[in-house]
Amino acid sequence: MSLIDHRKAIDKIDEQIVQLLNERTRHVVEIGAIKLKSGEEIYAPHRERHILNRICKLNPGPLTNESLKAIYREIMSSALALEKTLTIAYLGPEATFTHQAAIRRFGMSLQYVARKTITDVFNDVSRGRADYGVVPVENSTEGVVTHTLDMFIDSDLKIVSQIVLPIQHCLVAKCRRNQIKRLYTHPQALGQCRMWIQNNLPQVEIVDTSSTTRAAELCSSEPYAAAIASTLAAEKYKLNILAIDIQDNVGNATRFFVLGRQCPEPTGNDRTSLLFSIQDRVGALYESLAAFRKYKINMTKIESRPSKRKAWEYYFFVDCDGHIKDPKVAKAVETLQKHCNFVKILGSYPNSE
Repeated sequence: MSLIDHRKAIDKIDEQIVQLLNERTRHVVEIGAIKLKSGEEIYAPHRERHILNRICKLNPGPLTNESLKAIYREIMSSALALEKTLTIAYLGPEATFTHQAAIRRFGMSLQYVARKTITDVFNDVSRGRADYGVVPVENSTEGVVTHTLDMFIDSDLKIVSQIVLPIQHCLVAKCRRNQIKRLYTHPQALGQCRMWIQNNLPQVEIVDTSSTTRAAELCSSEPYAAAIASTLAAEKYKLNILAIDIQDNVGNATRFFVLGRQCPEPTGNDRTSLLFSIQDRVGALYESLAAFRKYKINMTKIESRPSKRKAWEYYFFVDCDGHIKDPKVAKAVETLQKHCNFVKILGSYPNSE
C-alpha cells in the first residue's frame, strides 16, 4: 500500500471509531439514568476494573495494554461527565501528586476542585459539595499520612478505590544548577530526595513549603532558586527540568484513597480496610488478630494511632485481602468484634494496583 492508501484507510477507520464511540456512549448515558433513578452511584470501580481487564485480554497489539488503558480512561471519563456532572475534590493545590492521582483515576473530562487540607476534602464529600475525594494515605518511603487515618475515625465516608502513583521528583528552576542558592521543597519531598540533595546541592539553603506546587510557584519568581516538584508543576510555572527522578528510592510510590459513600461490588480481587479498638487487657491484640488467622485472611497492613479521646488508648488500622461480602472476611470481622470495643469497615475496593 502507498502512503495515500494508508491514510485513506486510517480516515475510514476513524469514521468507524467515532460512530462506535458515540454508540457506546449512548448506552453509558442510558445506564447512568437507570443508576440515578435507583439511587446507585455513577462511578462503579468494580465495573471499571472489569472493562480494563477485558480490553487487555482482547488486545492483540501492537498497542501496549498501558496505552490501551490510558485511551479507555479518557473514553470512560467523557462518558461519566455526560452521565452526571461529577466533581472530584483533592488535596491541592493544582499540579500536586494528589491532583495527578485524581486525573489518573478519573480522566480529564470531570470537574476538579483543589482543597487546602485533607479535612476539607472529607467535608466536601460528606456534605455533597463533591461526589468523590482523593487523599494520600501512605508513601513507600516516608510511611503513612496520619491525618488521613485519623479522619476515618469519625467519618461515615467509604474507601471506594485506591490509586498507587509512582512518584517522580524533579529538580526544576529557571537558572542553571550551579547557580542555585535556595531550594524550595515540601518536607515529604525533601525526605524522599535527601541523599540526592546532600550529594548534589550540599550548600543550598532549604526552605519548607506547603506543597511541591507551592515550591515551584515560589522558585518561578526568583532568579537563583530551585524547587523539588513534578513535571506537571514545572509545566504550569514554565520552569526548566534540571534533573529528573531525583528520589532516593527508585520504587518510590504514594498510595491514595478515593472517598465516596458506597462500597463497590466485589471483583474477585479486592482489599478491605477497617479500624478497631481493643479492650485494655493482656493479650487483647493477639486475640483480635487471631480472627484473621482463623479464617486464613491475609493481612497486608496494620497501623496504630492514638485515639485522642483517652490516654494510652489506640485504634488499629488494618488492610486485608478480600471483600467484606466474602464469607470468610465477614466471619473474620464477626469474630473480631467479640474481642474489640469498636470495629468499623472503612471500605472494600478493587485491589488493582
